[in-house]
Amino acid sequence: MSKSKTLKLITLFAYQKDLDEHIHELKGLTYGQTLARRKLAFLVELGELANKTRCFKYWSNQQSEERELLLDEYADGLHFLLSLGLATGVVVEEITYTATTSDLTTAFLTVYSVFNSFVANNDRKQYIALLRAFFALGSSLGFSEEEVKDAYLKKLRTNYRRQANNY
Repeated sequence: MSKSKTLKLITLFAYQKDLDEHIHELKGLTYGQTLARRKLAFLVELGELANKTRCFKYWSNQQSEERELLLDEYADGLHFLLSLGLATGVVVEEITYTATTSDLTTAFLTVYSVFNSFVANNDRKQYIALLRAFFALGSSLGFSEEEVKDAYLKKLRTNYRRQANNY
């Protein structure tokens, strides 16, 4: 079952820009100095999310982590994904993506594949494709747009708190 959805992102990009600038100021860094690390951070967060879903662990009978933990990991990935857009000069007001209930392993592999194309080309088209793949993954995980936004804002507060505590 697939359905096209549109998600407004401009406010999330604004929040992410404020957080990024706050961190840049505190740490004396720029987007250019941290682009490669942001890319790796996104991949690490995506891998942590995949690990918590256990979707690829065909050898194990254990179930996925609790939904809230998955949503928290997804929000971590979204933070770095938005930050990558800002770092590469691509800010998108809204994104239309296909909400799907596809196999989670396939959804993760799609995000990894599109990410590799984005890294190779560093262009707006590939970044938008990456956003679409990431939000389709969220849909496959059963997350609503409101849940994603709420989880992002919760993680935003956590990230500011961490910076205030010399994280």
